[in-house]
Amino acid sequence: MAVRVLVVDDQAVVRAGFAAVVDAEPDLAVVGQAADGAEAVALARAHHPDVVLMDVRMPGMDGLEATRRLTALDPPARVLVLTTFRRDEYVFSALRGGASGFLLKDCEPGELVDAIRTVAAGEALLAPAVTRRLVDAFASGAVSPRPRPDGRLDALTARETDVLRELARGSSNPEIAQALGIGRSTVKTHVNAILSKLGLRDRAQAIIFAYEVGLTGPGANGADTDGC
Repeated sequence: MAVRVLVVDDQAVVRAGFAAVVDAEPDLAVVGQAADGAEAVALARAHHPDVVLMDVRMPGMDGLEATRRLTALDPPARVLVLTTFRRDEYVFSALRGGASGFLLKDCEPGELVDAIRTVAAGEALLAPAVTRRLVDAFASGAVSPRPRPDGRLDALTARETDVLRELARGSSNPEIAQALGIGRSTVKTHVNAILSKLGLRDRAQAIIFAYEVGLTGPGANGADTDGC
């Protein structure tokens, strides 16, 4: 069955372009197009898309508010945010709102369709440049500057805590394996355990959690102070 996609952008030409890219793939299908957040929520309720391609800045209800509403639906929609804006607060707000992915609009068509498939499969996706900006923003204190304690950390083993620190640096599974001297399959097992124990949906939420509780970042115990 094809992945059902809803395209949301206030520019008709942009919507048509994204829709053409999506519909050209045999395993993807556009089920609707919306010009603003309110229309996106209404169409999502009617058509139950698997993935919503979401613009950020739109008149009326913007993409951030629409993302919060879409991910609160039953069942929740998976939102892939697409924007030309590289501002850290957009990334942070979109991920806090429940977005599963974040890409810049100048990505290649192949990157877009791969991202849709990744998000539809239940994984989180952040463009490498976006991941780096998010990590840097936390490390500099630009977002969430005051860590708050969270008892859920006590449920993690020492190795799981190490893996979570590496996740917060934006490291991939192979990079974590190399840094900690463990196998890639072991990393995957640890990541799944971390998400389960902390009640988090994906790696993007894990990054936010690690910085919000002060596990890594400026002044964190056992963490690098440069956040990289």
